[in-house]
Amino acid sequence: MFYVPEVLRRYQPIVDDWEAFVDALHRPLPVCAWTNTLRLTPAQLAVELEAEGLRPVPLRWRSDAFRLAPEAAPGNCLAYVLGHFHVQEEVSLLPVLLLDPQPGERVLDLCAAPGGKTAQIAVRMENRGTVVANDRHPLRLRQLSGTIERLGLLNVSTTLHDGATFPLESGPFDRVLVDVPCSCEGNYRKDPTVADGFAGSPELCVQQQALLHRAVALCRPGGRIVYATCTFAPEENEQVVDAVLRDWGDRLRVVPVRVEGFRVAEGITEWNGRRYHPSLQHALRVWPHLNDTGGFFVVVLERIA
Repeated sequence: MFYVPEVLRRYQPIVDDWEAFVDALHRPLPVCAWTNTLRLTPAQLAVELEAEGLRPVPLRWRSDAFRLAPEAAPGNCLAYVLGHFHVQEEVSLLPVLLLDPQPGERVLDLCAAPGGKTAQIAVRMENRGTVVANDRHPLRLRQLSGTIERLGLLNVSTTLHDGATFPLESGPFDRVLVDVPCSCEGNYRKDPTVADGFAGSPELCVQQQALLHRAVALCRPGGRIVYATCTFAPEENEQVVDAVLRDWGDRLRVVPVRVEGFRVAEGITEWNGRRYHPSLQHALRVWPHLNDTGGFFVVVLERIA
């Protein structure tokens, strides 16, 4: 049996298949590449990746993205330099799919760097409308700007603010993505040292809650907010959303969603004797063994008023 850090062992009661979970944590993580459909079709990209010997396999749940072998290094390809595709962990494609941005809308990515999800949003909007990519770290925004330029994205503006105090007068937005800083336990397959951190620290949870509050305040009534983390910790996931749901009352609701071809577990409604809002069962938990990916949490919210 593989070694599992104590910080992850606490999730055994809520993981459906503990042995499969542990086994997945110790396998190399496949590489994922998604098509920049502003420049070519997925079929054309598949030909280019094949020519590089990368043997792309289309994802079951996103026809414009491909799984590559864990040892693949597609960032060295000419097609990457030309902006024909972007490399991003497969599970990180989930939030933008659920955000469902449309051409012509105003969309805010509140914690945008390094910019992979911003790029997905802009491409899905077909370079029409406005994507505001915000981050509080100037060096990380510089990296984001490089991605925007390489992919030829014309509808992205960058802003430098603490997301928790992002100017309200810049809103409202049709959709807001809030992919908050977190303890990153879901990245264990790439970096086992993430288990050395303190998942669910009160300071981090307060920051996450403030960011989600601001995201809701910046969204127009009838608009959509997607909250996401790459951690397993309920304190950073359901507990944060629970607090915001209770503060906003009947002005905010959880939207039930599903992704065809992608396995998920329901959100939890109780943890360590604490009960959460019952609608959080509609949140999505991604354990690594379900789809051979990293771990993730995502919930879709709608601002009612």
